[in-house]
Order: sequence, then C-alpha cells, then structure tokens
Amino acid sequence: MTDLTPAASVFLFGYPHVPRMSTGVHDRLECAALYLREEAGGAAIFLANDLIFAGRELARDVRRRIAAATGVPAAAIMVTATHTHSGPVTVDYVSNGADAIVPRADPAYLRFVEERMVEAALRAVQRAEPAEIGLAVAEAAGVGTNRHDPAGPADPEVPVLVARSRATRAPLACMVVYAMHPTVLHEDSTLISGDFPHFTRRFLQAGPLPADCPVLYHNGASGNQSPRHVTKANTFAEAERLGELLGRSIAGVLPGIKYLSGVRVSGRVEELELQPREFPGVAAVVAAERAARELFERLRREGAPRPLVRTAECDWFGAEETAELARAAADGRLAAAVRRCLPAELQVIAIGPWRFVGWPGEYFVEYALAVRAQSPQTFVITMANGELQGYIVTAEAAARGVYEATNAVFRPENGPRVVAATLALLQRCHEPPSAAPAGGKPAV
Repeated sequence: MTDLTPAASVFLFGYPHVPRMSTGVHDRLECAALYLREEAGGAAIFLANDLIFAGRELARDVRRRIAAATGVPAAAIMVTATHTHSGPVTVDYVSNGADAIVPRADPAYLRFVEERMVEAALRAVQRAEPAEIGLAVAEAAGVGTNRHDPAGPADPEVPVLVARSRATRAPLACMVVYAMHPTVLHEDSTLISGDFPHFTRRFLQAGPLPADCPVLYHNGASGNQSPRHVTKANTFAEAERLGELLGRSIAGVLPGIKYLSGVRVSGRVEELELQPREFPGVAAVVAAERAARELFERLRREGAPRPLVRTAECDWFGAEETAELARAAADGRLAAAVRRCLPAELQVIAIGPWRFVGWPGEYFVEYALAVRAQSPQTFVITMANGELQGYIVTAEAAARGVYEATNAVFRPENGPRVVAATLALLQRCHEPPSAAPAGGKPAV
C-alpha cells in the first residue's frame, strides 16, 4: 500500500457549487496493489486507488511504466478508482465548465499519484512469495440500494478474492468488488476521506485479516446505486456504520474460502468506439434546468422527505450540467473531451475460473447483471483504466430524464454494446484450470 493523500489543502471533488476546500485529513487516501503470477509466466496486477477517477491518460502512463519495469502486459494491469467524493479533482469534467468553484485537476498531484501507483506495483512484485488463491461471494445487505427506487435493480453480491501464503497460510492480500457509490459524506464534510470503503478496510485489518494485509476495494457498476435511502445522516459515524456492515459480511465468508494453486492468470483488452449523445438546443435545456430547480426548491420548502429532496437536487444538478454540455457541444469543447475518452477499453483479467471485467466510466447496475447472467463467475469493475465524462445509463433512465441520464455524454445504446463486446471478449479467455492445468504462484 502507498499513500495518495495530498500534502496541502485541496478542493474536494464530487458536489457542485460548494467551495469545499479540505480542512484536514480524516483518513489517508491509499493505493493498494495485488500481483499475481503463475509459474508458466502469466501475470496480472491490480491497483485500487482512493480517487474519484483514474483518468485514461494517467492509467495509460501507469500501466506502460509498470509493464516496462515488470514484463506484465499492460492488458493484464488494471488501475481503478474507488470513486470517493472526498478527495482531489483528478479529471477535468466538461459538465463542470460553468461551475467557477470547481478547479482543474492539478498536474503536480497527478504526477505524484502516478509515481505512487508505480511504486505500489513494483513493491508488490518485489515482495512476491509462493501463494494460493481462493474466492467466495459475500452479500451486502443494508449498505445501500438503487438510488432512484430502493426496490429497483441492485447487486448485493461482493466477490472476495484472497491470496494466502503457502508456507504460513496467512492472508497476503484481499480484493473485493462492491457496486455502491461511496457518498455517505456530502458537501458539508471538509475532511479528506475514502468514505465508507475506508472503514471496511479498517474493520477487516483489525481482526479478520492481518493489519498489514492490503485490501483492494474496487467499485462495481454503481451508476444508479447509493446509500441515500439507508443513511441516517451524512456523517463519519454513519460511514463507519455502513463500512463495518460491509466488512462483517466480507469477514463472514473468509473462513469458507477454498484455496487453489496451479491457477492460470491472463489479461485481454478490446477497444470499442462509443456513440456520443446528441444534445438539444441551449434554450431548451436552460428551460429544463429552470424547471428542475423550481421543483427542488418547492420540495425543500414543503418539507418533503430527505431522500426525495436529495433526488430532486441531484436532478437539478444534472439539468444544469446538461445545459453546460449543450453549450460545449455547440462550441466544440465536448467533441474534444469525447476524443480523449475514446476508444473505450474493455478489459478481462482471468484468474483460474474467475473473471474480473474492467469498464471505464460509471455504468448502471443492469449492465453488470446482464454480463453475470451469461457468465456467472464474472465480476464487473467500473472506473477502470479511464472514465467517460459521465454515466452509461439505460434507455428507461434516459426516457425518465434522471440525473445520471441528463449529464451523460454517451448514448444509452452503448450499454448493450459494451455488454455484447464484453461477453465476446470473455469467450476468448483461457479455459478454467481443470481443462488446462499449469503451475501457479499467485503472490502479492
């Protein structure tokens, strides 16, 4: 693990219109690394980072440097962001262009992050030892729901991958994937933090796992998933409660993990051109923004339930961002941003019988569920190796005009295209180890 915490006060990115400069550090931002190598030569590296985004250029440079130093192919190196909303700006979002409060990403901080990510990966390689690996699936209940409909589509399954020493059987690293926005903390919090995933890691490292065991937390398809409907307040105490709730569910499956040796490890990528969304004229979207703002203000005046008011506020933010995107489409800024995102890189890292899919950007959970329906031992990780300037939503969400759809840059039709391309990529991965055994040395 390496420290990604900024040395000075920074703007905390994730909520608009608030001059949210950090006043201290609640918990340090981390980069955790997992290195796996089989004796036949296949290898992979995962890097999980307490950042709101790991931009495409940053991830590309990190992967290139690690590949050159270790021989692990860039196709088998995954760089992800936990998506904390209590950390620095790491990507310049076109939709924030009209918000004078949001600064541009600091190149010096991005260089610092790049160095620390490379450092974490090389340290993991240097410390590798013979190991075996296993996976179990926990279920996270009560940590969050679909943020538009608490009874709507969600993914409570949490894959828990553990590498342990062959010599001592002590855990060497733990990697989890959970589809949930880490947004317990809101704009009134001015302390740097990883939000509830920090407390999940802390809980696991305080007993269920050794204190020095890296815990990699990846965000699943959480575009429409949020703690909004289960939180009692937007406080660190509440982030701790939800983080430990998730930690206990993970700890509950650790004793039942069955470990394997001799697993194969490989990575594949495929590039996909996504179709940009077309925006209406500026006058139309400005009128929609005004209507969304009026609805939010009316609900707040009337004392509507807190989750309903928050949803209306987010819809207003989305309508406002749509207006800015329409302006950017008219003056060419949006086309330039789209070019920086494309082609989108889809990634599959295979570890024995398990597949970890990496998608850039934020996706509605329905798309990850569609992949797993066809490939049950496959787990989707989002915000991997880049971002998409917004969400990939469903056609239904676009028709309803919810927040995520109003500030999306790419069409909802891209979601099914990503699913289809991912399933095709999965078909080309190696067969499970029972079909093609090989000596293995997973290590961290």
